[in-house]
Amino acid sequence: MANVYVEARPKGRPHGSHIDDYVVEDHADHVLGTFKTQQEAIDWAKSKGHAPHVDRVRHLHDKKKPESLADGLKANV
Repeated sequence: MANVYVEARPKGRPHGSHIDDYVVEDHADHVLGTFKTQQEAIDWAKSKGHAPHVDRVRHLHDKKKPESLADGLKANV
């Protein structure tokens, strides 16, 4: 089961600004899918056998720092 990351787009948007969509990315920032809602992205990732991690607050976009990610399996979305 591979870890994937659910992130709001556009990247680097100011906090509280409009979210266009959500993407599921792998560890190398390859987009695996684009979705209208965070829940759709989480559900899709789980259906493909991935372990989704949901973006909390990650100003540095460092996927190697687990304290900046919430486990998608436990996320209240």
